[in-house]
Amino acid sequence: MTDLEIAQSAEILPIGLVAVKIGIAPDTLEFYGKYKAKLPLSIIDEKKIAKSKLVLVTAITPTPMGEGKTTVTIGLVDGLNKIGKNTAGALREPSLGPVFGMKGGAAGGGQSQVIPMEDINLHFTGDFAAIEKANNLLSAVIDNELYFSSACGSSLNPNEIYWKRVFDMNDRALRNIVIGLGGPGNGLPRQDGFNITAASEIMAILCLSKDIEDLKNRLGNVFVGLNYDKKPVFARDLNAEGAMAALLKDAIKPNLVQTLEHNPVIIHGGPFANIAQGTNSILATKTAMSLADYVITEAGFASDLGAEKFFDIKTRAGGLHPQAVVLVVTARALKYHGSGSMDVAKCKNVEALKKGFENMDKHIENLQNFGIPIVVAINKFINDSTEEITTIIDYLTEKGIECEVSEGWAKGGDGMTKLAEKVVALTESRSEVKFLYDLDLSVTEKVDIIAKKIYGAAEVEYSQQARKHLKLINDLGLSNLPVCIAKTQKSLSDNPALWGRPRDFVLNIREFEIAAGAGFIIPIAGDIIRMPGLPKIPAIMSIDIDNDGKISGLF
Repeated sequence: MTDLEIAQSAEILPIGLVAVKIGIAPDTLEFYGKYKAKLPLSIIDEKKIAKSKLVLVTAITPTPMGEGKTTVTIGLVDGLNKIGKNTAGALREPSLGPVFGMKGGAAGGGQSQVIPMEDINLHFTGDFAAIEKANNLLSAVIDNELYFSSACGSSLNPNEIYWKRVFDMNDRALRNIVIGLGGPGNGLPRQDGFNITAASEIMAILCLSKDIEDLKNRLGNVFVGLNYDKKPVFARDLNAEGAMAALLKDAIKPNLVQTLEHNPVIIHGGPFANIAQGTNSILATKTAMSLADYVITEAGFASDLGAEKFFDIKTRAGGLHPQAVVLVVTARALKYHGSGSMDVAKCKNVEALKKGFENMDKHIENLQNFGIPIVVAINKFINDSTEEITTIIDYLTEKGIECEVSEGWAKGGDGMTKLAEKVVALTESRSEVKFLYDLDLSVTEKVDIIAKKIYGAAEVEYSQQARKHLKLINDLGLSNLPVCIAKTQKSLSDNPALWGRPRDFVLNIREFEIAAGAGFIIPIAGDIIRMPGLPKIPAIMSIDIDNDGKISGLF
């Protein structure tokens, strides 16, 4: 059976019954049909959060098909509940870009899924739409300001606008556009462009806000551009933050769903880790920690992207204290990093597997920088050979690294109990996060630390455009913010063709984006783009719906 067929054939409880299991009265829920609900922010309880144990799931550098990090996260929620631990999950929402593109949805797989799978992958409770509208409302305000003040000389310089529109779809044609064409009645012509919604600063703001007031303050701090006097213009200067926050009044509330085994998972926010911070919202994580003794969350892609940003941005902003990290490894990814070939990765090849260990070693080293205990989850696929799995276990055991086979895809919670027990043991010793850098360092010093300690670069080079942006960041007094590097997920470097463990390369920063409202600076490395395109044969081609409303082709 496909993942979709498993999800569609599963028994699903009314969400009110799932809520009762974790102590939420059904009348406090805001229902979105029978099986989804929003949770009030009043559930958050800092005293309960202090007692709850937060566990991060990350991965080694993935293949284009992904290595099952979400599947392991969901399976671990079920596995911990199987051994009697009150556990909830905290995940990101899927974007329609990957759903209709190459990677597919983000609801797990096999027997470790969140349901209703179709709803979660397609629109869900409308959070992405609200974020998109709030982002584009600011764009409309900007162009309205230009239109009505163009006759007398606008205070906002149309050539110095840094804000972009967003759209939750992979569409390369929208990366660079010209707007305002068709005559004076249609606005001031200028160059603009779209990012995907997952890369919107509004998404980042939603995921880092503490409450409505904090949300409004952050929205007001969004940097729009410069006026003709080269002074900064923020969203608050255009009086846009109140209306933007009003559009997000429901989107700020986390969403409750369930696993196939009817355990609670809170899904909220969906920034990508390669072009944004790659973690779910602080509010969702704190809501889960207010309801459960153990909370399993994930960060996008590998330790060089989502995990680094989880520690250096999210835990710092939210005052969170993770107690363990699960590093997801697959034989397929190891074989790919040992050969550079997906054809080799699909077949048994112990030699390529061993050569790929250096990629895993680097991710282990990366996580050890943060001072949180690690266990490696060997996510077993049905075509993995016993010899390959044993080879991985033997290697990690010899290095003194805790590891366990993860079989959530095939067996659900029953295949995750051994890993669950190891996670519980790791959380018994109280650990404190060691941040990679101090905030008072310069932007270039922070980038240098991440590039060398996490990616393995020898040096960092900045384009002329990037140096211009650095001066602007310093002039705005924003150099004390964390950095959120955008780079390819396909390599530890900024070159997607460098598989394995690249060494002594140069990290190239071509430009910066300023996310003053979110509270970080975005150095953009290599050729990474913040509006993806569709592949030659996108997932769109296989998705359909019949006359009874039954969807097919999602994965």
